[in-house]
Formats: sequence, structure tokens, C-alpha cells
Amino acid sequence: MQHWFFLAGAIALEVAGTTAMKLSGSFTKLVPSVLLFVFYAASFMVLTFALKKIDVSVAYAVWSGVGTALIAAIGILYFRESLTLIKLISILFIILGVVGLLLGEGRQ
Repeated sequence: MQHWFFLAGAIALEVAGTTAMKLSGSFTKLVPSVLLFVFYAASFMVLTFALKKIDVSVAYAVWSGVGTALIAAIGILYFRESLTLIKLISILFIILGVVGLLLGEGRQ
């Protein structure tokens, strides 16, 4: 079960890194620019620990899919990006895909 906590941590760090990327202003702000690299490096390190027990196909799909959905939500809620019906449906498809991968994990 610990490997799923590593994956959750890797997702949180990736989301923090992407948020720092937005806040960096194209590398014009020092602190968010440095944090971007710190968060991404830490995310990859923690993801590596998760890969000890989780198949890479599942772990990477969950990492990228959940991260994408969370970043979309942050963009809409914090950065006031528009929310359209097609955007909402697309995010739901990402979430459904992640759920499908988790439900099918380990079944041959």
C-alpha cells in the first residue's frame, strides 16, 4: 500500500511544479522558477519509489492523468481560466480512464 502513497506524493509534487511553472512568469520570477525544478525533481524521485511495486504503465497513466485533471481544476479555480462543456467532458474522460486502469490492474 505504501507505493500508492508514493504515487500520490509524486502527483502532488508534479502539480506543485506545474503551478510554480505558471507562477514563474516564463522564468522572470526567481522563487517560482527554482521551485519548478525542485518540485519536478522530487516528483520523479518519488515516482521512482512507486514504480518498485506498481506497473509503469499504470503508474505513469495515473500520475499524468490525475496530475492533468488537478492542474485543469487549479487553472479554472485559481487562475480563472474558462470552463467550457468540452473542457469539463474531457477532464471527466481523463478521470474515467484512470479509474479504468486502476480497476483493470493486475487482471489478465
